[in-house]
Amino acid sequence: MVAYEEVFELKPLEKIHLIDQLLLSLDLPNSELDKIWAEESERRIDAYEAGTTQSTDVYEVLAKYNR
Repeated sequence: MVAYEEVFELKPLEKIHLIDQLLLSLDLPNSELDKIWAEESERRIDAYEAGTTQSTDVYEVLAKYNR
């Protein structure tokens, strides 16, 4: 078990992973929310394919938070 104080010693990506795991442990099925996210995902894909949005390489994002 990780002590509360130890969390602040983690690297940024380790904190993100911890937060993700905590959120997953609380995740309950919600069909309305799933529908909203599916629609948002489609809008984002459409915008990307139309060239109306910018994207960032995953490695650039990871490098930014893995300092």
